[in-house]
Amino acid sequence: MARITAGVGCSHVPAIGVAMDQGITGQPYWEPCFAGFEASREWMKKAKPDVIFLVYNDHCTAFDASCIPTFALGCAPEFNPADEGWGPRPVPVVRNHQKLASHIAQSLILDEFDITIMNEMEVDHGLTVPLSVMFGEHGPEDTWPALVIPLAVNVVQFPPPTGNRCFNLGKAIRRAVESFDEDLNVVIFGTGGMSHQLQYKRAGLINKDWDQSFLDRLTSDPVGLSQMPHVEYLREAGSEGVEMVMWHVMRGALDEDVVEVHRHYHVPASNTAVGHIILENKTG
Repeated sequence: MARITAGVGCSHVPAIGVAMDQGITGQPYWEPCFAGFEASREWMKKAKPDVIFLVYNDHCTAFDASCIPTFALGCAPEFNPADEGWGPRPVPVVRNHQKLASHIAQSLILDEFDITIMNEMEVDHGLTVPLSVMFGEHGPEDTWPALVIPLAVNVVQFPPPTGNRCFNLGKAIRRAVESFDEDLNVVIFGTGGMSHQLQYKRAGLINKDWDQSFLDRLTSDPVGLSQMPHVEYLREAGSEGVEMVMWHVMRGALDEDVVEVHRHYHVPASNTAVGHIILENKTG
């Protein structure tokens, strides 16, 4: 059967993608940020996932204010990088494991999660930046080393889903994956965050202590952490800090007891804290 073996938490700061695309990752400003992903790329080479289930949020490219689904599962054969105003990122087209994606869609809906099924969708930096930092530079003529199933979560328009709902969705995704009759190694990504605010009086907010505590509890107290109310994300991590609810989907899909194999935290990248963690199931 298919199995989820590990989870990756990763910020998806758009400026990180720009730095990679412009070839400036070795500059003094960016070098410490990217140095923290060197071990991650080596880990990915050893992990060799067949499929990445990637939880992210769309930034008004596939969706706009006219229609914002809470959970949207990509079931198309492939997903082109979106033009976010300055042209699409020069990265590969994202190719889906369509049979597994369709199986997950059916399983989730029958498991009473109301999933929007996307048979056509472009993907923005929320999805492509995590792939770039974990796999390294790949041009548009290349192929990503793994197939990717995208799940877009609404954290743009309130109310977003609760951490608890996301955590339980992760459990349902695991049940769906494990009921798929094909030997596949699946790694699940939770992306977004960490603490940041992009507007008004608290623009530029970064809360290092809160960020580190979140990473600690993600490993050791995932159930308790999933109960955090929206107002705490807003107060402690800024208006965009609520993106962190997406990391609960990743954590819910893993074992209760996990091994933290790598962590990276860097301030700043653009006006945001960069957070990253790799968790492995003890059961393999």
